[in-house]
Amino acid sequence: MAVVSWNTRELLSRCLESLRADVDAGLAAVWVVDNASSDGSADLVRREMPWATLIEAGGNVGFGPAVNLVAERTDSPWLAPANADVAMTPGALEALLATGEREGAAIVAPRLILPDGETQQSLHPFPTLAFTIAFNLGLFRFSRRLSERYCLDGKWDPDHPRTVPWAVGAFLLVRREDFAGVGGFDAEQWMYAEDLDLGWRVAGSGGTTRYEPRAHVRHEESAATNAAFGDEKATRFMGATYRVIRRRRGRVVAALTAVTNWVGAATRLAWLTPLSRRNEYWAGERDNARAWLTAHRRAIRAALT
Repeated sequence: MAVVSWNTRELLSRCLESLRADVDAGLAAVWVVDNASSDGSADLVRREMPWATLIEAGGNVGFGPAVNLVAERTDSPWLAPANADVAMTPGALEALLATGEREGAAIVAPRLILPDGETQQSLHPFPTLAFTIAFNLGLFRFSRRLSERYCLDGKWDPDHPRTVPWAVGAFLLVRREDFAGVGGFDAEQWMYAEDLDLGWRVAGSGGTTRYEPRAHVRHEESAATNAAFGDEKATRFMGATYRVIRRRRGRVVAALTAVTNWVGAATRLAWLTPLSRRNEYWAGERDNARAWLTAHRRAIRAALT
């Protein structure tokens, strides 16, 4: 278990306490990589969780590179990258391990549960150019089957176990052989989209990602990144995504994907603006479209340079 920590001391404490039963049962060994927190997170681990192995990175090396530090020092058949803002529920890790062995999956993703009890939108399609065009044209609205297949927001059944393109990396179970086979997390992906990048490379090597809804993991979504990036979070997320596309599919495809998203957001803003005068719902949709338009515009440079 590789828990990456940055200035979320109380959530880190909750995370580690939730793992104690699995450690005592021999299911997990816990490593914490602290990315130079200033809130006493490292001291907490040393003082109160001596059963966890602490690595002090000496700076904020990012999520993927921090997990790689643990991978270099361990040899277990499975590796579990985790944010410090997650908490395991009883039986979750056991269910994930069983699914991974039964399905022969390279990656197993749990059901992430948000603070309000809702299931997080944690499963996603790969952002290919074809998918991006179809999505921005609204073609998936006409097919419930395709919306379910691609796990579009609000259009998929979270109770249904399935093989998916990729899953959010707040918590994942990754087969060591597959992780090593693709070279681990890309060190160039400092923050955001490292889970997309890993899932894409694993799929390219023939591995699969499996979603196991019986494994519940509580998630205080974006606890660290909200504090770090604030209103710039969406821009940074899209910039990281476009950098992945550029490295894996080339600059032209990355640029076309970014421009397609920008045009789509601009079009949605145009038709939502008059509707926004009717009620608060449409006003909220307009503001959301405006925010994504800004994020795509600012992030386009990442697709080109």
